[in-house]
Amino acid sequence: MRRAVTTIAAVALLTLAVAQPARAVLPFHFGFFASGPLDGITDVPGVRVANLTKIEGRSIRTGATAILPNADPWIDKVSAAFVGFNGNGEMTGTHWIRQSGYLEEPIVLTDTLDVGRADDGVVSWMIATHPQVGRTDDVPLPVVAECDDQLLNDIQARAVSPADIVRLLDSAKGGQFARGSVGAGTGMRAFGFKAGIGSASRVLPAALGGYTVGVLVNDNTSSSRDALNVVGVPVGAMLRNRYRTKFPKRVTLGGRLASGSIIIVVATDAPLNSRQLHALALRAGLGMGRTGLTSDVGSGDLFVAFSTTRVHRQLHPFDIQAPAGRTVDREASMNALYRATAEATQAAIYDALFEAKTMTGRNGVTTFGLPVPLVLKMLRAAHAIAE
Repeated sequence: MRRAVTTIAAVALLTLAVAQPARAVLPFHFGFFASGPLDGITDVPGVRVANLTKIEGRSIRTGATAILPNADPWIDKVSAAFVGFNGNGEMTGTHWIRQSGYLEEPIVLTDTLDVGRADDGVVSWMIATHPQVGRTDDVPLPVVAECDDQLLNDIQARAVSPADIVRLLDSAKGGQFARGSVGAGTGMRAFGFKAGIGSASRVLPAALGGYTVGVLVNDNTSSSRDALNVVGVPVGAMLRNRYRTKFPKRVTLGGRLASGSIIIVVATDAPLNSRQLHALALRAGLGMGRTGLTSDVGSGDLFVAFSTTRVHRQLHPFDIQAPAGRTVDREASMNALYRATAEATQAAIYDALFEAKTMTGRNGVTTFGLPVPLVLKMLRAAHAIAE
């Protein structure tokens, strides 16, 4: 659904993107395991995603992305874990994830100064969905994660409203979804290129359980151009002096704006408890490292992982039934899940770069999209991908 709002100053574009027909996925494959049919986090059955993109005038380039583990996480609370890989960032609600071992709300990604507004929107959506919360039932602690998009976005405007978040959550669906410069990734960049939302999946063979691991990232790492490698090819160094961000006036990048952040959401249908999911989430850091990321002092690199099949069911208010059944207990299967998580994270970061497009934003700053045809030519010349 697309809504256009006309103002005196400019035309504002508000796009609420939900499930879409099949799209081209990352144009090459690597690793030990096959991708799912969507090559995204929604390959994990039950997972739902939506993007809300706000592009207004010359300065607003922001939005929000929602990930739901199932149709109603308040009733079907999924086992979960949080990892603060580097803590110069925010993901709310994580103290309770650590304490309880489960996730009972949607996960919402947005820009840094809209965390409070997104939190408010989640609460409104939860009350509308479950009117008893805060009265005869417990209160939700929303899980909202941020990245700083102030280079391209007038973040001070706080353009994402609570009502936007309610509409976003209502629209979340399974199936394919847009990637790149959309949703929370609208104003994001990485390695000096335009970036944003990326996703990928890996499916284990039947002999190892047949489980699916899906990853979604909001990539705003802003790391050194030279650090970028794509499946072992030093693409960043080869493009060191090309497609550089254009600044109409002199700008000094420092602090978090220079270091950037990345939010990583890992989903799986493997029946894992919170301890196992914590170990799984840690492997997302290995996927980051394979792309050239090292997590700077100023980085907010925050990961959350959940299992859609390990459910804590709410039978009545304040009455939670612990999951039944065994968790994955084969070492070979756990090792495969670790490898799949690292692979899917690496692929999701590449997906964010390959899908994002050149964008001009606040103060006339232009960040270029990755020159995909040229990069593919580099990868083929290095025999890193098949013809």
